[in-house]
Amino acid sequence: MGALKVALMIVLIIISLIITVIILMQEGKSAGLGAISGAADTYWGKNKGRSMEGRLVKLTRVCVILFLLLAMVLNMGIWS
Repeated sequence: MGALKVALMIVLIIISLIITVIILMQEGKSAGLGAISGAADTYWGKNKGRSMEGRLVKLTRVCVILFLLLAMVLNMGIWS
C-alpha cells in the first residue's frame, strides 16, 4: 500500500500544478465589465463556452474535482 500512496501523492501534486497553470492562463473578471453597458451580446459573449476561455473553465472544474476527490482518499487514513 505504501507505493500506491506515494503514487497518489505524486498525482495530487501534478494536478495541483496543472490547476495553478490553468488559473493563471484565464482572463480576469474585469474583462467582462462590458456586460454592464450591453456589450455582452457580441459574438464572443454568445459563444464563450466554445472558446478557449470556456475550455479553460471546464478543465479547471474537472481538475478541482479530481484534486478534491484524491485529497479525500489520501486523507481517509486507510494507508497506515
